[in-house]
Amino acid sequence: MDKVVKYTFSGHESFPCKTLWLKKGYDFVKAEKDFNTAEAVVDLGVGKNMVSAIRYWFKSFGLNVDSENNWIADYILNSDTGKDPYMEDLGTLWLLHFLLVYSGEATLYNMFFVDFQKERRVFERTHVISFVKRKMIEAQKYSLFNENTVKKDVGVLLLNYCLPRNPQSNEDFSTLLMDLDLLRQYDKDDDIEKQNKYFFNIEGKRQVTPEIFLFALLLTKDAEDNSIPYETMSELGLIFCMSELEVIDMLKLLSEKYTDALTYSDVAGIRQLQFTKQMDAKQVLDTYYEQGV
Repeated sequence: MDKVVKYTFSGHESFPCKTLWLKKGYDFVKAEKDFNTAEAVVDLGVGKNMVSAIRYWFKSFGLNVDSENNWIADYILNSDTGKDPYMEDLGTLWLLHFLLVYSGEATLYNMFFVDFQKERRVFERTHVISFVKRKMIEAQKYSLFNENTVKKDVGVLLLNYCLPRNPQSNEDFSTLLMDLDLLRQYDKDDDIEKQNKYFFNIEGKRQVTPEIFLFALLLTKDAEDNSIPYETMSELGLIFCMSELEVIDMLKLLSEKYTDALTYSDVAGIRQLQFTKQMDAKQVLDTYYEQGV
């Protein structure tokens, strides 16, 4: 799961990813249009800053043509052949969330869901900013750290996942990944110590789709290795905000559902998932979307 860290904390123009932006970006790119032209504002039907934001999010989800998983853009978003072009299926949201964290294009998301979550389940914005600062010092990249930039990035991350506390219109609910309910802010009526705090919504989040979890396993495992150590599976659980028990239950469920392809074992405290035959990640997605028809 180790990927090159690019330390990118800007580009979204302070906009969270809206529900239809990936589709807009996909259609725009497929039409061989250029985000850098003046016509992009008219073609996308948004303001100049939003054009930049759509380009940023399309890349951050790993859907651009240079991405290792760019086939997923066609697979999901194509108007004629795509499985879920308007992203109405919960499994699609889980898939996109995983890709956002996994791609590493938007640095904060992997840092936050994997490393930061290991340290804190309840947090304030300042905790996340301080954590990023520490990680960059440890990586000897402190010269790339800008507190104001990271502060804005943290704010956008929270907008991507949290239900609005004081919604002003339906537009406040139009963020793509909000329905996963992965992060929550404590209510205004909670005691004063909690009022500015957020938490990873481990118990209350939407249920993770088994095939999307399996797809993620296939992408993160070493292509040459037929087994996955529990540490890797545990990190994947963090991406999906799953408890350790949930991860184990998911692995057992998958081994029962795909008995011809994988087995989960827990012997003498050593947990691992063993693949007994090759599985194709795309076929796993096919299985999910076909059963949902």
